[in-house]
Amino acid sequence: MVGVSDGHMSPASAGARTRVGRPLLSLALASMMDEVHAHSGAVYLMAADEPVLEMAAIAGLPRAFAAPWERVGLSAPIPVAEAARERRLVWVGGEHEMARRYPRIAVVLPYPFALAAIPVATASKVYGAVFVTWPGSHPPDLSDRERDHLTAACGRLAVRLERAVEDSVAPHAEPDLLSAAQVGAAAGTLGTVEAARMVARLPYGLCSLDLHGRISFANAAAAELIGVPVSRLLGSQLWVAVPWLNDPVYEDRYRGALLSQHSTSFVALRPPGDWLSFRLYPSTTGLSVRVSRARAVTEMNREGPRSEDAPSRLVSISQVLSLAGALTEAVGVQDVVQLVADEIAPAVGSQALVVLGSRAGRLHVLGHRGYPDARVVERFDGLPLTEPTPGTRALTTGVPAFFDSREHLERLYPVRHATPDGFAAWAYLPLIASGRPVGTCVLAYAERHAFPADERAVLTSLGGLIAQALERAVLYDAKHQLAHGLQEALLPHTLPSLPGIDAAARYLPATQGMDIGGDFYDLVPVDGLAAAVIGDVQGHNVTAAGLMGQLRTAVRAYSTVGQTPEEVMRSTNRLLIDLGADLFASCLYLRLDPERGRAVMARAGHPPPLLRRPDGRVRVLDLAGGPLLGIDGSAGYPTTEVALAPGSVLVLYTDGLIESPGVDIEDALAELGRQLAEAGDRPLDALADELVRRSAAARERSDDVALLLLRADG
Repeated sequence: MVGVSDGHMSPASAGARTRVGRPLLSLALASMMDEVHAHSGAVYLMAADEPVLEMAAIAGLPRAFAAPWERVGLSAPIPVAEAARERRLVWVGGEHEMARRYPRIAVVLPYPFALAAIPVATASKVYGAVFVTWPGSHPPDLSDRERDHLTAACGRLAVRLERAVEDSVAPHAEPDLLSAAQVGAAAGTLGTVEAARMVARLPYGLCSLDLHGRISFANAAAAELIGVPVSRLLGSQLWVAVPWLNDPVYEDRYRGALLSQHSTSFVALRPPGDWLSFRLYPSTTGLSVRVSRARAVTEMNREGPRSEDAPSRLVSISQVLSLAGALTEAVGVQDVVQLVADEIAPAVGSQALVVLGSRAGRLHVLGHRGYPDARVVERFDGLPLTEPTPGTRALTTGVPAFFDSREHLERLYPVRHATPDGFAAWAYLPLIASGRPVGTCVLAYAERHAFPADERAVLTSLGGLIAQALERAVLYDAKHQLAHGLQEALLPHTLPSLPGIDAAARYLPATQGMDIGGDFYDLVPVDGLAAAVIGDVQGHNVTAAGLMGQLRTAVRAYSTVGQTPEEVMRSTNRLLIDLGADLFASCLYLRLDPERGRAVMARAGHPPPLLRRPDGRVRVLDLAGGPLLGIDGSAGYPTTEVALAPGSVLVLYTDGLIESPGVDIEDALAELGRQLAEAGDRPLDALADELVRRSAAARERSDDVALLLLRADG
C-alpha cells in the first residue's frame, strides 16, 4: 500500500513519502465523494502495456453495476475514457443528456443520475480517470466549487501515483468501499431490542437490503407475506431467495433506486393469485423495503419463474446491452474489427483478436489487432476450410471452443505446435447470422485463462452480436465498392490539359445513402476552345447516378457537334423530358475562350458561380438563366458573357458545398467568397482542398458536393 495524507503536509513531511499501509485509491476516492456529496464513484488506472483503463477501486455501488466498463479501451465513447483521452473534466447532467451523448451507458443504466469524469494526470502523464455520481436531484450544472474540488483532488492523486511509481510501488486494485448499515448509530434512536419489537408490531413487512441487494433484516410480517422463512431470507438477495421474484425487472428496480437515490416501487404476483406491493427507500448505505398487499391490481402478466442464475445474469445482460450498442455503430468490416478491439476485447480481458471469414471454401483474415508480428495471423489467410484448425472448425461447425492453456490447445490441435502466436489462452467464437456461419472471432489472452460457464455464455452471446454486425458490414462494403466503382465510371477520371486553362475538380458523395449521387462535372475541348459543365440531378442514389451519366454524355455530345451554350442547354432539357425520369436537374454550362479573355455562360436553376479577379476581388456572377432542366420543354436559356482576364479563377460548385441546416444561403455564399479571396492565389489543387475543408456543409454532407475550378493562364 502507499501512504496518503488527507490534510496539508509540512515541507518536511511532504518529502518523506512514508508508507503507512493505507489504501491510496480508496481513501482518495472516499474523500473526493465526501467533499462534493457524491454517492458513488470509481477510480480507473491505465494498464501498463495497452491503451486500456482498468477499474481499480469503486465506492458506494456494487461493482456489478459497472461490469460492462471494468476494462474499457481508451478510445471508447464513455465519460471516463473521454476524460483520460482528452485530459478534461466531462460532465453529464442527467439521464436525458446521458442518452443523447452516451447511449451505450444509458441503455444499461437508464436511471436519473448525474456524473462527472475527471482525468488523473500530471503535466507529462495520464495515470487514469475518476468518475463520481450524484442522484437525479442534483442540479443540471456542476458548481464551480464541485468542479474545482474534483479537479484539484484528481491532480493530488496523480502526484501521489507519480511518487508511488518513483518509489517502485505499483498501484493496484483495492477492495470496494461499500458502507454497511449500523444499527443504533444515529443519536437519539431506540435500542436494538426495542427497535426490533416495534418493527415486529407493524402490520406490514419490512426488509433491509445492503448495497449488494442482500437481506440483512426481515421482520416476521415480511416473511409471512413473501412466504419464505426469515432464516432463508437473511444473507440472500431478494430475487434469489424468492423464486417468483427471480425476474430481471425486479432487480432493475433495486439498481434504479440505488443509483438514482429515488424511492421506487413495483407490484409482483405471489402464486397462485396474491399481488404484493414492494416499496424501496434507498440511501447511501442500502435500501429499506416495505412489503404489503397490493390494492386495485387488475391485469399484470409476468413470465414464470426462471433459473437460479440470477446473481450473475444481470451483469451479463448489461454487458451484452452495452456492447450491442457499440456494434450498431459499425459500418464496414474494419469498423467491426476496430469496435471489437476497442470495446469487447478490453471488457473481457483479451489482449488480441482475429476476425476470420470465408470465401470460396477458404479462410480469410478480415482483420486483427494486438499481434506484434502480423505474419503470425496472415499466414492463415487462404487456408482451406478442410484444414483441422480451431478457426476452421468453429466456422464450419458453428460450435464455440475455449482453450484455457497452450497445452490444452496443442493437445487437441497438434498442428498448432508449428504456429505459436505468443499467447496462452483462446476463445474461438463462431459468428452465426441468419442461421449460417459468417466467420469466427478469435480472442487471445496473454495468460492462462479459465472460462467458467457464465463467461462462456456471455462470450457466445457476444459472438452472435458480432456476427450480425459483420453480416451488415460485409453487405455495406460490397454495396460501397459497387457504388464507388459506378461513380468513378460516370465521372471523368482526369481533366484534360487544355491550352490557356488550368483546372481542378473534387467530388464528395453524401454521407447518407449509397455513397453515390447525381452531381457531375466535365471539361471538354471544343474546336480550340473549352466547354465546362457542372450539374446536379435530384437525389443521391443509383437512379440519380444513372441519369447523371446520361446528361453528362449528352452535354459532351452536343458540345462536340458545335452547338452554342444556349443550344446545349435546350437540347439537354428536351432529352431529360423525353427520358421521362420524373427527376429535375440544375446545370451551369460555359464556353471558355482564354485567348480572347472571355467566357459565355448559360444557367438552368444552378447556384451562381464565383469569379476571383487577378487583384483578389471576388464577385458572385448573377447570370441570366432558365428553369431547372426537365420541367418545361419549351424553356429558353439565355447566355451571359463574362470577361476572364489572365489569372482569374472561376469557381463552379453544386449546392452541397454551401447549403447547411440553419445557415442562411447568402451568408454561406459570402463565406465561400471570403475563403476564395484569401486562398485564391494557391495552386488549384490546393485551393480545391482548402475550399472543401473549410466548408461546414461539405463536412456534414447531407448532399453530394461537386467543385470545378478553372483558372485562365496568364
